Amino acid sequence: MVAMAKLLLVLAVAILTISMVESKLKETNNVEEQHQLERVNGQGDQKNGQGSLKSSQCPEQCLRRCSQTRYKKPCLFFCLKCCRACLCVPSGYYGNKGECPCYNNWKTKRGGPRCP
Repeated sequence: MVAMAKLLLVLAVAILTISMVESKLKETNNVEEQHQLERVNGQGDQKNGQGSLKSSQCPEQCLRRCSQTRYKKPCLFFCLKCCRACLCVPSGYYGNKGECPCYNNWKTKRGGPRCP
């Protein structure tokens, strides 16, 4: 009798765990679908917004971004790192980081901006 109760308890826990995982997967799929719809409708893919570039476009965009600085090597190094993570580079040579929240919000350990 005790063995039967343990078995039922294990089955109940397993069913509960499976249903939780299944609902989490559905939630993840809904978020992905929403992002795809935003891109199709033009809401999530602005000219220079986050995710607007392919990784292969980063070198060209970072060369543009860093073209007017005295510190080209560090600018290019960090710009490429940020672009590959965020898939965007703000327009212009300086500022405009609001166009790319990931690029803007990525900070160093000391709280300073990581991306040029």
